[in-house]
Amino acid sequence: MFKHILLATDGSASSEHASRLAVDLARTHGAKLTALYVADPYPYIGIGELNPAGLQAYAAAGQQLAAQAHAHVDALCREGSVVALDVRLVEDVTAVSGIVQTAETLGVDLIVIGSNGRSGIERLVLGSVAAKVVAQSPVPVLVAR
Repeated sequence: MFKHILLATDGSASSEHASRLAVDLARTHGAKLTALYVADPYPYIGIGELNPAGLQAYAAAGQQLAAQAHAHVDALCREGSVVALDVRLVEDVTAVSGIVQTAETLGVDLIVIGSNGRSGIERLVLGSVAAKVVAQSPVPVLVAR
C-alpha cells in the first residue's frame, strides 16, 4: 500500500513512538523510509549578523541533533529486517513548512509524526506542529502519541 514513508523526527520522546511506527510500517509494506529533521531558522534576528559565531553554533547544534535523531532511526531499521532508509536535514524553515515541502518534493505516500499531546492553553499558545501538518499535508498523516 505505501511505497515511500516520510518520518518527521526531532529526536524527542514524542517522536520515539512515531519512529517505531514508521519503521514497522516500512517493513510491513516494503516501503522506503525517509527520516526528516527540520532545523528551525535562527531565532535571533539581527544578532547573527553581528555575531556570526552564534549563528554557526546554532547551526552546528541543529546538525548534531539531526545526526542523533537519524542514528536512532537507523538503529531501529537495523533491528530485524533492514528497511531502506534515507535521512534528510532541512534548515532555515519552520518545521511545518519543511515537512510539507519535503513530502511534496519526494512524492511520499504517508507522513508519520509524533505529538506531545499538549492541550488547553499550552496548545493554544504553543500550537501543534502535528495539527498544522495534518491541515496542510497533501498526503495522509499518521500522528503518534
